[in-house]
Amino acid sequence: MLSANQPAPDFSVSNQNEETVSLDDFRGQKNVVLYFYPKDDTPGCTIEANEFTQLADEFARYDTAVVGVSKDPCDMHRAFITKYGLKVDLLADTDGSLCERYGVWQEKEKAGVKKMGIVRSTFLIDKNGTIVDAEYGVNPEGHAAAVLEKVKKMAA
Repeated sequence: MLSANQPAPDFSVSNQNEETVSLDDFRGQKNVVLYFYPKDDTPGCTIEANEFTQLADEFARYDTAVVGVSKDPCDMHRAFITKYGLKVDLLADTDGSLCERYGVWQEKEKAGVKKMGIVRSTFLIDKNGTIVDAEYGVNPEGHAAAVLEKVKKMAA
């Protein structure tokens, strides 16, 4: 698992518009909140995406891009964004390689059944590409506001 003060693993993945987004796109210009979530249009994931959307202007004020990642394909991301009016980019990690690099693809247990899946996790990456904060197993409610407070402390 990743932790603060490590270089963030590079990535180059398609967003909802099938445009390639790379960590290098932000280097020297913006901090990045890279959040991983299990599946589009499910209860917890919708809460999290809506809360990040509600605070999108605040994140932008602190030169911070918010980018979500799941294994859903681009067309599902577009539908999710349209349905809820989301203001975040969503990356389609369909082969799971980005999830693997960030250590979020883990065994999970629900109702006594074990299976592999994305553990809801968030990484705050500074303009130099260094992880400032890494949090695994987050609760979606109130999470965006907590991340925003960390971004504000970075700016202070």
